[in-house]
Amino acid sequence: MINAVGNRMTREIARQQKLADQVERTQIQISSGKRLQRMSDDPVSARRIATIGTAQASITAWSANIDSAQALVSQADGVMKSASNLMSRARELTLAAASDSMSAADRVTIAAELGTIADEMDSLAATRDSNGEAVFAAGPARVMRFDSDISFAPVPSAADVFVFGGNSLSTGLRDAATAIAASDKAAMGAAIDTLGGAIGHVADRHASLGLAGGRLDRIGDGLALRDITLKDERSSVEDTDLSVAIAELNAQDLTLGAAQAAFARINRQSLFDILN
Repeated sequence: MINAVGNRMTREIARQQKLADQVERTQIQISSGKRLQRMSDDPVSARRIATIGTAQASITAWSANIDSAQALVSQADGVMKSASNLMSRARELTLAAASDSMSAADRVTIAAELGTIADEMDSLAATRDSNGEAVFAAGPARVMRFDSDISFAPVPSAADVFVFGGNSLSTGLRDAATAIAASDKAAMGAAIDTLGGAIGHVADRHASLGLAGGRLDRIGDGLALRDITLKDERSSVEDTDLSVAIAELNAQDLTLGAAQAAFARINRQSLFDILN
């Protein structure tokens, strides 16, 4: 009999300890706002949370790449606008220099201005970003990843923008300056045609840059939507439903309190009371 009583008390103590553990766990869930405190609480949900976390980390990295790429595109856009304006100015000067009314001295002045424009064009081609890297890569265009299966170069290479007809734009400008200084009408005519083609070339590359910028915007919007979806799903799996948790805590408190009160009453009985 005594052994039976002892075993019953041991079981009751263990049951109350389990109830106390449940109360403590629920209190932690409420205070932390997280339903899962360890993987063993719900292995399936914990695995899903880990998977979502990996996806969110990837989205964060890709979003950072998009931000960097958009900054590059914005900077490249300004550079290409300047290049387009300079090329248009150079063609206007060359057309003016080809006029029969233009004096030799005037042509020398125009040739000097074209040389300055050529220097500016070289500077534009060598533009660097905030990290000190070339906006227009000297080699192949810089390819960046923006999703698990999306990667491309948001900004073209220097050769793709500042080279036309096998020569750099600045070389074409200096050739035009040389022809003008020498009053070589045939060479000036060829330079006018070359500059016209170069202007169209820069415009085409500028349009491609705009398309890349639009694509980045769409990819960024898609990533933002996916991130919201993942956050919502993670919250539904990981976060504590406060209304449910508080109700559970109240019920657990009541159960534990009743068990403790009953246990206290039983322990106040003497051995003879129990034997009787």
